[in-house]
Amino acid sequence: MKPAATNTAAIRSAAKAAMAAGLLAILASGVAGCKAVSEVQNAQGVRQFQQGQYQAAIQRFQKAVASDPNNANSYYNLASAYHRLGDLNHRQEDLVEAENYYNQCLDHDQNHRDCYRALAVLLVEEHRSQEGLRLLENWSNRSPAASAPKVELARLYQEFGQRDAARAQLLEALSVNPYDAQASAALGRLYEEDGNQSQALVNYQRSLGQNSFQPELAARANTIRTAMGTNSAVPPTPGAPRMVDTGSPPLR
Repeated sequence: MKPAATNTAAIRSAAKAAMAAGLLAILASGVAGCKAVSEVQNAQGVRQFQQGQYQAAIQRFQKAVASDPNNANSYYNLASAYHRLGDLNHRQEDLVEAENYYNQCLDHDQNHRDCYRALAVLLVEEHRSQEGLRLLENWSNRSPAASAPKVELARLYQEFGQRDAARAQLLEALSVNPYDAQASAALGRLYEEDGNQSQALVNYQRSLGQNSFQPELAARANTIRTAMGTNSAVPPTPGAPRMVDTGSPPLR
């Protein structure tokens, strides 16, 4: 989308600043309009994705990219749709497209958490596990003060059965951000799997204190409380629907 052309020949010294300001306003309006159109197209594509209409979703996401080429979510959405098609149809060309769009997403947003996670999953599925690990390790090294890459790296370590490495990453994540609800919940699950229910409950409670909209985690905490013979229960919380109009469809 482009702003209407401006007749610069009519600009004179007395009105030049005002005219320039007006042009900037027009340009800003045009950019905002493109972003709004892109978000609407993304929202429509997400609904089609959720309904299993993957080809239609791809077309919608492609229009979103055309409307706003700087929207990282549009590239992520495109990648997610191709990833799903590739998984369903065992079609390598779709997985190649997915990887391409995941990388374009990261080109536009170097901290797109969902994109890092999904690309790492794709690389593992393609028997390129070391590349998946390097992807997350490089993200973590570039962002030493961020907890998100450490949580995602811990998730991958745990899938590989490297529980000690996963625990170390989660502890490091909490050292840089004690309020990371996902890190606390993941660490709690490790403690629970180790049979340390009291420490698991501490971490679950900490996670719920940061984000109360985790009904499954609240239920798990209540189960542990019951098993431990305590009386005070974690109050049930409603699930918070994830906003997808300006975001991206969850792939994993």
